[in-house]
Amino acid sequence: MAAPEQSPETPAGALRPPPEPGAIVLVIGGPIARANVPGLCARARALLEGSGAGLIICDVGPLVDADAVTVDALARLALTARRLGRQARVRRASCELRELLALVGLCEVLPVRAGLRLGPRGQAEEREQARGVEERVDPDDPAG
Repeated sequence: MAAPEQSPETPAGALRPPPEPGAIVLVIGGPIARANVPGLCARARALLEGSGAGLIICDVGPLVDADAVTVDALARLALTARRLGRQARVRRASCELRELLALVGLCEVLPVRAGLRLGPRGQAEEREQARGVEERVDPDDPAG
């Protein structure tokens, strides 16, 4: 029996097995609509209250196009967890999402745990010299 597919309007997916004891993993895909944020927080609250877990890990790997609504949703999820005396953490965040979280000052409130991001993220560059450093030929060096 196949699992039902998620519609783009449903930001919260199924739970994944926790990577550590006492944690719940909430998979968040999307894009997230502002109208879905209260329902996402209610789902997180129900999961935390029902499990007794001390940590909710928001797996944002499948998230598409992080924006201000995404940051708002994650901040509200962290607030929901804190009100219950629990913690929240983000996993598999894109570079753009990490930058947005840093821009609004939420890096300490919502720590981002490194996750597996497969695929190239750019080309390796040749090593460049530091500015203000000049190479000189050593007269005693036979190769120089």
